[in-house]
Amino acid sequence: MPYTVPTDTDVFQAPSPLRPELQDRLDTLARGHRVPGAQLAVDTGTDVLTLHTGTADAATGAPCTAGTAVPLGSLTKPYTAALVLLLADDGDLDLDDPAAEHLPDLRDIPEVTIRHLLSHTGGLPTGPDSDTAAATTAGRYLSAVCTRRDLLFAPGTDFSYSNAGYVALGRLVEAVTGMPWQEAVGSLLLQPLRTEPAFLGDARPLRPIAAGHAVNTATGRLRPTAQTLAPLEAPAGALLASATDLAALGAALVGRDDVLPPSVAKEMRHPEPAARPGTLADGWGAGLALYRQGERVWCGHDGNAQGTSCHLRADPETGVVVAFTGNAGGATALWRDLADDLARLTGIRVPTALRPAERGPAVALPDCAGAYRNGSTTYRIAPGPDGAPALSVDGDLPLTLVCHADLSCDLLDPATGRPEPGGRFHRDPATGRIDRVQISGRTARRTDDG
Repeated sequence: MPYTVPTDTDVFQAPSPLRPELQDRLDTLARGHRVPGAQLAVDTGTDVLTLHTGTADAATGAPCTAGTAVPLGSLTKPYTAALVLLLADDGDLDLDDPAAEHLPDLRDIPEVTIRHLLSHTGGLPTGPDSDTAAATTAGRYLSAVCTRRDLLFAPGTDFSYSNAGYVALGRLVEAVTGMPWQEAVGSLLLQPLRTEPAFLGDARPLRPIAAGHAVNTATGRLRPTAQTLAPLEAPAGALLASATDLAALGAALVGRDDVLPPSVAKEMRHPEPAARPGTLADGWGAGLALYRQGERVWCGHDGNAQGTSCHLRADPETGVVVAFTGNAGGATALWRDLADDLARLTGIRVPTALRPAERGPAVALPDCAGAYRNGSTTYRIAPGPDGAPALSVDGDLPLTLVCHADLSCDLLDPATGRPEPGGRFHRDPATGRIDRVQISGRTARRTDDG
């Protein structure tokens, strides 16, 4: 019988009696979504349920166990953010310090603060691709990206998801602690969380690790994928961890583990007023995405490396934490389906993805056509064959946009024809002209009307 959603004074009952049914659902969904291996951890504050299925590496057949570490991708960022907040709590820095006080590479944008970097509100572009980043140093990378010319908006006034901001935060950690980022996050955060450190590029990992996987379109077979993150991007995406490890971080974020002082956890969960992340989440704090579920606001983050999909959600009101990892691209859909099963079987309703809002009929927005830029990435909007606006990113296949009166837009899934949350446009309040577009959390600034 499903558990009821708790009141403020209730706690969830132990989900362990449902272990066989949840295990069956995890096994079945992994096969259906062609995910070789997956992990689930549910921590209610009184009980922890951990499940795993399949293989860590389709090429070797190594099993996926509870302790297998999976490439987290951007779910590395909350760890980097927590580390910065710990340094601030110790008095080594202030979140409202200009980042350039600690990082001369940011001297061209002295108004960008550490808080802006944490919450993606500094106006920084996302940064070049990993192949480009691998050919330079962190100092040159930041000097080239963090310029006044490339700012997307005035710092502290909007949101644009930026790997470059977290490269800068990693450099900040190194400047303050005198340790490489890997060493600092390992000794100051991972070890206190009882997480065995594992990073992309480890020549001799100390624990079992999973490979990411993709489907070979010619043969239909799964194949392991190489991880291409540049070493200097490590603070933005180089950690590997299990769902159990993620649940330990989640417990600290909601105040059930003193690894993070209450003031640090609260600061990370506090919504930044200027952070409007669009399709990524309902809000953003100092390193954490915020997701509304009914009357509650969960915190967490998502992460995708090459061929992996990892997710963390934590409810500060009840203390419930849910973490998931999967080692194939189809694991994102698996996660959403598994969350539905978790709600049905336990009453734990986890927010997973934003859905298109009921915005009424589509409207014509002819003045949205033009080119927009985020760093080296170009977003081009032009009329498609049917006259509707279509979006192309760096020359990729255009996707039809459905625009609405509130300047939000959806993208039509070419496979299903269904609208998926896309983003929003922004008008310059002085001229009324559309001057920016945000797609999937990344903002691009208009460069011309062509």
